[in-house]
Amino acid sequence: MVENKVVVITGASSGIGQATATRLAQGGAKVVLSARRVERLKETVHQITEAGGTASYFSADVASMEDVQVLADFAVQTYGTIDVWVNNAGLMPLSFLNKRKIDEWDQMIDVNIKGVLYGIAAAVPIMEQKRSGHIINVSSVAGHRVGMAGAVYSGTKFAVRAITEGLRMELSPTANIRTTIISPGMVETELLTTITDEDALSALKSRATAQALQSEDIAEAIFYAINQPERASVNEILIRPTTQPS
Repeated sequence: MVENKVVVITGASSGIGQATATRLAQGGAKVVLSARRVERLKETVHQITEAGGTASYFSADVASMEDVQVLADFAVQTYGTIDVWVNNAGLMPLSFLNKRKIDEWDQMIDVNIKGVLYGIAAAVPIMEQKRSGHIINVSSVAGHRVGMAGAVYSGTKFAVRAITEGLRMELSPTANIRTTIISPGMVETELLTTITDEDALSALKSRATAQALQSEDIAEAIFYAINQPERASVNEILIRPTTQPS
């Protein structure tokens, strides 16, 4: 159940992370919000606590293992443990490969893949010690199929799914650690603002015929996965807008 669980959420300054923090706090969780934009974190924590919830924030860059480890230490020092870790931070600067946006490729690999691995590395020892825990990794529909201008982004999201499945196979039977992959379709978030390739942005907008999901829709899926009894591990949720064709 969600109530009284200590949940760390990366990428919590906006979008899915922010909505998830709010929803879980409403359900009685103690949430630790993390991102690089401190003012956004402060504002969300204030809103949660004003509504009677329990929340703290800690600024961290998920591309730094040192930062992520300090985040985990902060959560344990503040609330005594970590029950759930939500690897939500991600970047989506879509581009055509021949544009050679190598810096953006590196950023996606650092945040979307290494950030997930660092979160796992920080949380798993705590969960193994108490033989209980839940790792939730946000992938994407792009982790199931490759879209135009999305070769590198899809590569990172396929990797998230592979890493999560490997974690499940290794630690669910022996350490009682549950794993969940959340694969959203089109969601109305700030991710589009990271696209610098105008051709990629045009191609994306030309395909955007569906009414986008809201961040709160994904937050409800995460709430559902956490709220299941310990005997039930929701391994993957793929959630698209009703009218999204692929």
